[in-house]
Amino acid sequence: MTQSELSYKNPKTLLNKGTGYLGGYTHSLNPYTGCSFACSYCYVRQMPVSLFRKKEWGTWVDIKQDAANLLIKELRREKGKGRVTIFMSSATDPYQPIEYKEKLTRSLLEVMTIEPPDFLMVQTRSPLVCRDIDLLLRLEDRVRVSMTIETDLEEIRTHFTPHAPPIGARLKTLEQLKDAGIPTQATIAPVLPSSEGFPEKLKSLVNRVCIDDFFMGDGSGGRRTKRLGIEQIYENLGLTEWYGPEAYRLVYERLKPFFSENQILISQKGFEPF
Repeated sequence: MTQSELSYKNPKTLLNKGTGYLGGYTHSLNPYTGCSFACSYCYVRQMPVSLFRKKEWGTWVDIKQDAANLLIKELRREKGKGRVTIFMSSATDPYQPIEYKEKLTRSLLEVMTIEPPDFLMVQTRSPLVCRDIDLLLRLEDRVRVSMTIETDLEEIRTHFTPHAPPIGARLKTLEQLKDAGIPTQATIAPVLPSSEGFPEKLKSLVNRVCIDDFFMGDGSGGRRTKRLGIEQIYENLGLTEWYGPEAYRLVYERLKPFFSENQILISQKGFEPF
């Protein structure tokens, strides 16, 4: 993949009202627009933010300038109205590669240590999240890191998300977060083909697993994913039994010997705030 085209923007707002799938949150927060991980199945590819851009998803990223100053004003205003719960992020990865240089997500976490929300869910697939363990610890039980690990098979990952971090690095990240005492969960979303040993690899790292798929989690009952042609990848790999509204049960049944029922959360329930 070539270097993403970067643009600097001056947004008028950072906190967006939590609706639909994220209706359990008061707000969502996206430090960036666009995502250079460019996952083949990303539902954002079928959303207006991508379609109206007329450029391939993953080839561009907008960086939101002065975001920290904007966020502290918005947080103080929203906290004055009542409870504030934030999902970061719903349409980008807050720890995509440009974050190494820009430290935009880190600046937002710094604000949240000063004006903490009632709860923050950090959704990522990047080991870079470990850089901010110092700030996450200051949020104590107000935060959870949800680490996307769709499969334990690196060969499968490369077919679906060739530009995303390797699986081994993500498993190591969960270990580091656990050792630091950060509340975490492994998020198998979307469910990709995996091995029978996948649950055992997770057992020592987390006490909570969320499972989601294209049909429950893409916001359209799987129609967005269908338009992306993801089923063809399964057909090419000879793994069509893993594509369908019941396929998640393969993983669910494998998890049950290692996790209790209340440790395995399905779709939206796994992303809800405390």
